[in-house]
Order: sequence, then C-alpha cells, then structure tokens
Amino acid sequence: MNKPNTKLAPSLESTARYIATLQLPSGALPWFAGGITDPWDHVEALMGLTVAGRYAAVLRGFEWLANTQRANGSWFATYQNESVADDSRAETNFVAYPATGLWHYYLATRDTASLLRFWPMLERAIEFVLTQQASSGEIYWAVDTRTGTSKDALVTGCSAIYKSLACACQIAATLQQPRADWQAGRQRLGDALRNKPQRFDRTWESKARYSMDWFYPVLTGVLKGEAATRRLRSRWDTFVEPGLGCRCVHEQPWVTVAETCELIMACVVAGETAKAAQLYENIQRFQLADGSWWTGYVFPDDAYWPDEKPSWTAGAVLLAADALFDLSPASGLFKEVEPE
Repeated sequence: MNKPNTKLAPSLESTARYIATLQLPSGALPWFAGGITDPWDHVEALMGLTVAGRYAAVLRGFEWLANTQRANGSWFATYQNESVADDSRAETNFVAYPATGLWHYYLATRDTASLLRFWPMLERAIEFVLTQQASSGEIYWAVDTRTGTSKDALVTGCSAIYKSLACACQIAATLQQPRADWQAGRQRLGDALRNKPQRFDRTWESKARYSMDWFYPVLTGVLKGEAATRRLRSRWDTFVEPGLGCRCVHEQPWVTVAETCELIMACVVAGETAKAAQLYENIQRFQLADGSWWTGYVFPDDAYWPDEKPSWTAGAVLLAADALFDLSPASGLFKEVEPE
C-alpha cells in the first residue's frame, strides 16, 4: 500500500527515495549502507517514509521491530544486518519510540488494521518502559544486561518518552483498549520533567550543554504555551548559529541537520514559525544530489563532518518540512499536544 505524496517538492521526494534505498530485505533501516540499525533512528527514518506516502516500506519496518523484539518487550541498543551488534543494554527511549512512529503512521493512513497488528508489540514495549519508572516520576535511561537498571535519567530521553506515552495512549484509545496506567505514568513523568530537575543527571555530568536538552521539552509537549516560548528564547543565542542552524553542543562550532530539524519542529509547536522557516531555509545547503543530507557542518573549517549521510537525518528533514508546510495528514503529530 502506497500513496505517493504529491505535495512533496522534488528535493524531498529524493530524500524519501534515498531512505528507501537503504532499507534491508528484513525491513531494517540502517544509518547508512553497511551501517548499524538502532530502534530509535530506525523509527525516525520510517516516519520520514510515512510523510512521503511510502507506507509499504513503513510496514516492513514495523515488521522488523516485531520480529526482533525481545521477550521482555525491549530491543537491544544496535543491530548489524540480521545480528545484534550491541547487546549491552536496552535504552528506554529507544523502546518507547515505536509508539510515536506507529501513531504517526496511523495519522497518515487511518489504517486501524495495522494498529491492531502491532498492538501486542507496542503493549510489551510500553510495559517494559514503565517498569523502569522511579517513584519520583522519571524513567531510568537504560537496563544493562549485566547489572540491571541504570538508575539515572536524561531530560532529552524522558521528554521523548513523554511524547511516546501520549502516542501509546492515543493508540490504546483508538483500539478501545484504554490504559489508565499508561496515562498515569505519563503524568508522573511530566511532573518530574517540569518540577524535579534534581532527578536528572544525578550520576554523570549535566547534559545541559546539548541543544536537545534545551528544546526537547518543547518539541514533545512537556512545556506548552508561554513556558515553551520562554524556553526557546532563553538559550536561542547559545545554540543557534545565524545562517546555519542548531549546534549539537554549545561549545562546539558544529551545527547538525537533525538537531536543526527537531528545533524547527519545536519552533512550530511554540508558535515561532518565522524562526522555523528561517532555519529550514538555512539547512538547504546541506543536501546532496542523491537526496541525502550531511550529518553536520564544522563552520570554522568549512567542513562537512562526519562523512556520513544518515537515514535518520533524512527522516528528520521530512518531518520538519511536514510540520512547517502541512505536507501530509500526519503533520500535526507534534503540533497537537495531548493533555495530561
């Protein structure tokens, strides 16, 4: 089942085509040809294909997730071809993210049959994630296969989980299988993110130097309205390099396309559409002739680095364009913030 998106500009259609060429027969979407696959970035690339109307490829991608899911509901950190590449841990953010991708696919297609098909996978994944929730609300970042739960939490990861839980609850309601425990877990997580900063980065150096820690609470609906606007304005000059895009970390002269695209979506969510449009215009220089996009750009050296063109970066471009220009029926995924 495909429904080509006729609203896509040729440059975006070539981006979708580039992602599709990387998909393995198993349905996995590696970072690039010969590269690893991780569950989060796999879903991000699938969402790009959803924007483009390449639904058959998206369903193959969800089938790969269903086939590789572990008995406890999780996925390992990375895979290579048909084998596990890193079995050291399962990251809760990775495990939750298929819920966001599946709800995004449903918004585009209204394909209830596929929601039902992948509901058992989703249910196991969300149950795994919520078993890692602390009594204070945060969700621990990973489960180590040797030592068990790693009892610290990430602002970016928990913000993404907050959105994934919203999507999981939407899927449950659509299938008339509401899960009040999932909603309660999301409420506790939101409270921790907004009101308990001391529960994050307790055992390692603060991640506040990363731009994602700054804008992810806005992108994922943790912060809304005036609070979201204040958040973006508070560190705009720290992270945004005029004419180029968003830095990955504030002290490095390196802008990255994926972070810029996610910031574009956060700006749209916060009503800062002029800033979003300017950022989108700025990144056009980073696309290659085959439709792919560079990971990032070190501006003092005028160098694209690393020499990689990830599928997930391409997916993020398509998602940003959709949020900004309403190219698909799923364009409201982040703009429509679900109440707690």
